[in-house]
Amino acid sequence: MTTQSASRPYMSVNPYTNETLRTFEPLSSTEADSAVQAAHNAFASWRRRPIEERAKIVHRAGELVLERGDDLARLLTLEVGKLMRDSQWEVRIAASILKYYGEHGPRFARERSLAVEGGSAVIASEPLGVLLGVEPWNFPFYQAVRFAAPNLVLGNTILLKHAETCPQSALALDQLFQDAGAPAAVYTNIFVPIPEIERIIENPFVRGTSLTGSEVAGASIGELAGRNLKKSVLELGGSDAFIVLDGEYLDHHARRRGRGTDGEYRAKLRGFQALHPLAGAIR
Repeated sequence: MTTQSASRPYMSVNPYTNETLRTFEPLSSTEADSAVQAAHNAFASWRRRPIEERAKIVHRAGELVLERGDDLARLLTLEVGKLMRDSQWEVRIAASILKYYGEHGPRFARERSLAVEGGSAVIASEPLGVLLGVEPWNFPFYQAVRFAAPNLVLGNTILLKHAETCPQSALALDQLFQDAGAPAAVYTNIFVPIPEIERIIENPFVRGTSLTGSEVAGASIGELAGRNLKKSVLELGGSDAFIVLDGEYLDHHARRRGRGTDGEYRAKLRGFQALHPLAGAIR
């Protein structure tokens, strides 16, 4: 958690023109504490709502994503720099995740009997409470909803700290859950500076955290969660090499190289190694 990272403002900057579109002030420590408190208060009633009702709200959120698909896709392109076709794909996949857990989540959460000798046991899924999600810039909707959707169905409440470069996308997602019928503070977008994350994880009302990001960020979040005995889920980035050897499928690999180097997608291939005579074929 460096000073440089901590000082980054929440700004929408058009990556094509470098024009600053909007700037957002981060929450103060007091405001961040209030957001945690509100999410904790909301959890008490949210967890008591029938799971079918919670799932219906999440499913409705998926429908709203599709209804607002063009606007959301344009927002992704504006803030993140995706091609429109890629933004539209992300909107569709985000909607499908929300609708999937809205439809199947209650079944996944049912108690299951477990065969044991001389007794009985069940596997039960119970909500924990307030969960903190820390998500990256490259898939503002997809990354957030795959964390939020199953946890909202289960009965947890969500605090979502998004990347500083996609604040309007983050706010659009917050509004979407409100419009789908989620009660106040069940899903809350929080603009907080990076050092504030430590205080939030240390808050006794926060029961777990999930991060998608770099290994450095994951090590920091994992250490904080472990020190405070909080559950954590970490998806950490990396760059795998694409090694090309001589063979009959060289043309196929050259075409895959052309589809796999868009810098906006952290998961796509970035490093290529090829035998010297083959290098020209994949440039």
